[in-house]
This record gives sequence, C-alpha cells and structure tokens, in this order.
Amino acid sequence: MGRTVLPWRVKQSKSGGAMATYRQPCIHCGEYIERDSRFCTKCASRSPFGYQCPFCLKDVERGQAACAGCGKSLMRVCPHCGGLTFAGSERCDLCTRLLMIRCENERCREAQHFERSTCSACGKKFKRAKEQIEALKKGEM
Repeated sequence: MGRTVLPWRVKQSKSGGAMATYRQPCIHCGEYIERDSRFCTKCASRSPFGYQCPFCLKDVERGQAACAGCGKSLMRVCPHCGGLTFAGSERCDLCTRLLMIRCENERCREAQHFERSTCSACGKKFKRAKEQIEALKKGEM
C-alpha cells in the first residue's frame, strides 16, 4: 500500500513549539518537497518550482517565445534528436534526454545548459564546451 504524502508537515520551532511547514510539488515529477529547496530529492531537478532562462537565469514560463530578461529565444534545437525544445527545461521535450553539461571547474561541477559559454555558479568560461556538446550528442554524458 502506498504512503500518503501530505503537502505540509509539522516541524519543531526554535522555541520548542510545533509549526507547520508547507511543501510544494516539483513541476517535473510531482514529488512534494520543502518550499525553500533548491533541488528536487526525487528527480534531482535544479528548478523544481519553475523554469529559468538558461542564459540570464531570469524566471520564465513554458510557452514564452523569448526571455524578457535577455531577449534570447527560448526554443532551442536539441543536440540529440534535432527537434525544437523549450530551453528552460533540463530535458528535451521530444526525446527526454538531458540538455545539461557539467562545469569544467573541478570544485564546482554545476550542471549548465549546453549552450552556455560560462558557468552560472562560478563564472568560469568553458574551454571544452564543444567537446562536451559532441559527447552529449553521442550519449556519453
């Protein structure tokens, strides 16, 4: 029998009393997670409550043609299947393969959109971005 997951849970406050904290479902897998979470614990999504432009990291919505922050198109060609996909998601809409590459900085290793030229976490410029995209196309990443 399945476990019932409630959208809230009781948490101990600093004063010793109980307080309710609310959970929200991840937009990618539906798992209920804490509102202040940066990652989904089930599907490991980096944006569990919304989408971000992969270039300027401004919040965007699925279906937008361009980002209001940087003006870049939010529809991209998937390096795997060649189909058009929404750039704000971490996987291709058609073939469901990852659109992310890892930062080359050994201390960072943050996942980035495959078309970025610098890491959004540490600022390092990607030297081997083309090599990573080729590996992504071959399914090695």
